[in-house]
Amino acid sequence: MWRKHLAWNEGMLFVYKESAIRYFWMKNTFIHLDIAFIDRNMIIRSIVSTSKTQDSTTVYRSACPVKYVLEVNRGWFEKNGAGVGDTATR
Repeated sequence: MWRKHLAWNEGMLFVYKESAIRYFWMKNTFIHLDIAFIDRNMIIRSIVSTSKTQDSTTVYRSACPVKYVLEVNRGWFEKNGAGVGDTATR
């Protein structure tokens, strides 16, 4: 929240103790993001692109229980050839 810029190869990683369905929204977010939902085995299970900024009504939901969520600039996954089913590394 509150970011107005995110460098191209930077992101925000959310790490949870347990896997669960995760929900994100763009309240007070000023940039478009791609959100990758990653399971406990580090497999990308779904990726969503935010459609609006500063939006507290649209909720982006993981398709299955996940342990990690990675937010990057919109288009980053496509440009880097990463997608659903790929393995993320730390």
